[in-house]
Amino acid sequence: MDYYQKLGVDKTASATEIKKAFRKIAVKYHPDKNPGDKAAEDKFKEANEAYAVLSDPEKKQQYDTYGESGFSQRYSQEDIFRGSNLGDIFKEFGMNFGGGGFQQGGGGSSFDSFFSQGGGGGCGGGCGTHQAAPKGQDTTMDLWVTLEEVATGTERTVAANGTERVSVKIPKGIEAGKKLRLTGKGQQSPHGGQPGNLYLRINIQPHSEFARQGNNLVVKCPVTFSEAVLGTTVTVPTLEGGELNVKIPAGMQTKAKLRLKGKGLPQQKGSDRGDILVQIVVDIPQELSEEQIKIVEELQGAGL
Repeated sequence: MDYYQKLGVDKTASATEIKKAFRKIAVKYHPDKNPGDKAAEDKFKEANEAYAVLSDPEKKQQYDTYGESGFSQRYSQEDIFRGSNLGDIFKEFGMNFGGGGFQQGGGGSSFDSFFSQGGGGGCGGGCGTHQAAPKGQDTTMDLWVTLEEVATGTERTVAANGTERVSVKIPKGIEAGKKLRLTGKGQQSPHGGQPGNLYLRINIQPHSEFARQGNNLVVKCPVTFSEAVLGTTVTVPTLEGGELNVKIPAGMQTKAKLRLKGKGLPQQKGSDRGDILVQIVVDIPQELSEEQIKIVEELQGAGL
């Protein structure tokens, strides 16, 4: 649903202009003026939803940022009307919803049935006497995993709501900082509403040999000065516990990297994997024997 189109305003419209446009539509299409008119009722409900979003700075920003499709993935109908002030707005317009039904300017025609249909009808539970109970608070829990578990994916059991044990799947390739949502496993609502959600924030434990760069794994490989100059073959570990032989070409510079394709971490979606990056570290000894000093001096004299 294009909320701006439903209210007939531009994206640059001010809060006052949005409110004015909503009032015009609400007065024109409210069911009391259009009894039995399903089309008018639908327009009234759509206007309520559009105003609930565009009158809330946070929801409006999310809608402007992610568009219709992205917004609908982040906000349910319940989320859209949660915290909205439609009841107050209608009172400001001279439309009162209470035990006596819908009234405008002192009139007395009943409007309760409209708001009791579908869990709140045109106000989506956001106004009138049928307001939905507030949802429980969301909670966040830190969950630590190893690089090995990132490589294969794993399953963990966590304590939700303090006591409930819940099994959760950790997908392969997941990145630090990502959150997994467990719907309805947050705090209970004190007023009988829906419970909040539990979010598991992923943290990656430091590894003794590998550092992570996206889906790549960096491993440092120390070599001696002569090996860096003349070239050599070394073995490097893999995350699965094996080893790979790697040929170091002659003249390798310190901090240079060799790439082992497809030996890193898997992508979260798809079958591709990152690489292992072998970072060369030339090991310069801090102490030398007299013989070694003599050899180095001869190399120095030869221009090395």
